[in-house]
Amino acid sequence: MFDTVATGGTFDILHKGHHILLLKAFEVGNHVIIGLSSDKYANQKKKKITNDYPIRLKNLRKFIKEKFNKSNYSIYELNNFYGPTVLNREVQAIVTTESSKENCIKINALRESKNITKLEIVIVPLAEDHEGKVISSTRIRQGEIDINGNKLSLY
Repeated sequence: MFDTVATGGTFDILHKGHHILLLKAFEVGNHVIIGLSSDKYANQKKKKITNDYPIRLKNLRKFIKEKFNKSNYSIYELNNFYGPTVLNREVQAIVTTESSKENCIKINALRESKNITKLEIVIVPLAEDHEGKVISSTRIRQGEIDINGNKLSLY
């Protein structure tokens, strides 16, 4: 258990993968810092988003209340992938997926250059549907699957 952990994402259409990520963060951290990509940063990353930042923020808070009933977290607007992880010495670990592990390695390199202790990297598996394909906001937006990865039939 860590006093403070960080995690982050775009959190556009909240789905099973977000649930798994946040569940692990709340399991391993007494306080969770959640980085939420700004609209500008999401666009820089070429992310197609359905909801703008204020809506994603409101939906994320509601999701956390409904799914976890937690209040031991804070949300920061991310304008880059580092966010508060390179400034906040209190953060001890970062919860991420394999697909974002490289960014965590870069964060640790920057922390090390500032004489800040490296973060423990906690990897959570990407959520997959019944066919082994990754559940993503893109696939949900395209009407291929629902938020739990169930295939939607096209009529």
